Amino acid sequence: MYVDGPSPFFFLATFLVVVVVAVVLGIVIISILRATVGPARASDDSALRILRERFARGEITQEEYEQARRVLER
Repeated sequence: MYVDGPSPFFFLATFLVVVVVAVVLGIVIISILRATVGPARASDDSALRILRERFARGEITQEEYEQARRVLER
């Protein structure tokens, strides 16, 4: 049977290709962001954790703690 114009399946296939490409791009972008931003945030958290531990053990004064905390939270 001859249909005038493109088949409805052409539009469905095109839509599915666009969706698949968008999902793949989204996964790639999220992976890149996690790889670049995630570790930096984790190291900041560990630095603050170490600072709190040092303060709790009495290795540094409250003044030193506050000063270092302000630097790390920038």
